[in-house]
Amino acid sequence: MFSGFQFRDWLLANDPALSRLRTASRVTLTIILSFAILFAIQMLIVPLPTAAFGLGIVLSIEGGIAVRDKGNSRQLVTRLLGCVASLAVVGIAAGLEDRRLLSDLVFLVVIAIASAGRVFGPRGFAIGMFAFTSYFMGAYFKPSLGQLPYVAAGPVVAVLVGHVVRAVLLPDDWRRDLLRSLESVRGRINQILFKLAALAGCGHIGEADRQELRQLEDRLKEVVLMAESFIPRPPAGVFDGASNPAAELAIRLFDAHLAAESAIVVSFQSLPPFALVHAVIEADKAELATYEEMAEAIKDEPQGETVRALLWLGESRQQLTQAIGEGQASGFAGIDAVKDTAQPEKIDFSFANPLLRSALQITLASALAMGFGLLLSRERWFWAVLAAFLVFTNTNSRGDTAMKALSRSLGTVFGIAIGLVLATLISGQPVIAIPVAAVCIFLAFYFLQVSYATMTFFISIVLCLVYGMTGVLTLDLLQLRIGETVIGAVAGTAVAFLVFPARTRGALDAALARWFQALDGLLAAIGEGKSGFELIALSQKIDACYRDVTVAAKPLGSSWSVVTRPGQIRQTLAVFLSCTYWSRILAKSSKAPAVGDDLKKLIAADLALTKDAAAQGSACFFIERRASRTTGRHLPLSRDGARLGLEMIGSALERLYPQADILPFAPGEAIARSKQG
Repeated sequence: MFSGFQFRDWLLANDPALSRLRTASRVTLTIILSFAILFAIQMLIVPLPTAAFGLGIVLSIEGGIAVRDKGNSRQLVTRLLGCVASLAVVGIAAGLEDRRLLSDLVFLVVIAIASAGRVFGPRGFAIGMFAFTSYFMGAYFKPSLGQLPYVAAGPVVAVLVGHVVRAVLLPDDWRRDLLRSLESVRGRINQILFKLAALAGCGHIGEADRQELRQLEDRLKEVVLMAESFIPRPPAGVFDGASNPAAELAIRLFDAHLAAESAIVVSFQSLPPFALVHAVIEADKAELATYEEMAEAIKDEPQGETVRALLWLGESRQQLTQAIGEGQASGFAGIDAVKDTAQPEKIDFSFANPLLRSALQITLASALAMGFGLLLSRERWFWAVLAAFLVFTNTNSRGDTAMKALSRSLGTVFGIAIGLVLATLISGQPVIAIPVAAVCIFLAFYFLQVSYATMTFFISIVLCLVYGMTGVLTLDLLQLRIGETVIGAVAGTAVAFLVFPARTRGALDAALARWFQALDGLLAAIGEGKSGFELIALSQKIDACYRDVTVAAKPLGSSWSVVTRPGQIRQTLAVFLSCTYWSRILAKSSKAPAVGDDLKKLIAADLALTKDAAAQGSACFFIERRASRTTGRHLPLSRDGARLGLEMIGSALERLYPQADILPFAPGEAIARSKQG
């Protein structure tokens, strides 16, 4: 069984900085408190219309999810403006209730304005979501004009409670989040060590094990990027010197990440001794000292490099643990917060702006969903519009939209199936149904960032429980909800593919262009003799761009895709991961001020490869690669890291378009050309 410490370590390893836990807790607590306050008003002061409760619940959700401004004061302003927008559109919906055709057309106008509001940034996005969901609820519950003062209780209570929950009860704290994210980094390093220990114990590594280690490497990179985002940096983004406490922490994080990646890379060639991995996990200094002597004796052998990599990882992990301990003791008191000096971006109202093109897509999809939804039901067509609107949220391409539409449909179907069973079993027992609904709400938003289908699944269960408690649950109603959801999902997908289609390859081309540009910047900086934190910052930019590439490529490798095989996508991503890794090695190893002629030749060659590969965009994801094989290597643990890094980057770039007579190498592995030239 897990101890409390082990459970927390596991939780942090899977939920960096506990961000998902905090988001789910905020939404659930806001809903519970808002509902309790509205219920108290109903019982003690004045009866409230159903619309007040509906608005209170949905705006509690929007307040926890859509409000993304930095700082409590900015968030409060956004919430208040959202409340005003909510009251305005509910009033319009109530005034137009007797003119249904006009009300439906006005709903489309609200959708268009709400979607276009995203051009104004996080605040525009949040206010738009408040307006859309409020008109939806107003048209759904149909409050009269005379009820509007009482309906207003819902938005007002939800906004105020939401702000108190986020600013007072569960506030943001970058120091706490930094500490938790560092603990998450350590947790994911531990996962890598546990896997290496299991492989060392059996003495064999298969392709499935390699794939699992690469996935662990990706997960580590993900949380390292999060931790780096919490470390305050100067406006220019580059630290002046290692004496800065923030710079020292950034270096420790960088080293831990690089050491873990290196341990994985060398383990593909030669597994470490089980006793060594166990000593690293237990931080057994005596045992580690024994292996340090062994590493020196066999330094020219593959096993020697593996031992060196594990010793490096053990040292870096200990330094990271020390940083975590200092953070726990002092709360990173020596690190000063940096004020937000970012200038607002210029607002672009042309159709060159993808946000405006998306606003048109959302409006057309909603109109299409409205038309077909009305054919299915005059009273429940809102569900179709809701699905069409939401499938465009946080998507970058038509492939993304199709995936989200499918996820919403499947989540709804399975959620209703389970929800119907639960609602039937606990029918007439609100004492059980309400806690179950609260748990489902929490789980829905806990998994929101992980799986949209899972979120929809739990929300559908909640709706079934609500229908059961209000006595309107019928099989016909649930079938109607599924039908309307499918209509909205299909409408959204159709518009995404036919109107201003953002091709998945187009989004991937843009992400790849940024990655190649970042790599080009690093190589150019090394050629100019730069070093230190400037190179590390450039390598971190490559890391961030690699993450964007994986997100953009995701629809290509999905199970529904008929464009290509997922294996090809993984292989190509592995090439970019390898190149990103060696970029970090290069940034760490390059020394100023002089750059020798041999390094300049390698830099020029890599820049030429970068230019050629960048010009071909995403074509590399559709290249057929033959069976892989393993090669020897030497890590910079015992050789010149700068030269080796440049050689490895060149090899990785060459693997994007392998020659017909050359067998490409195993995904995630680089070619050691240390003995060439």
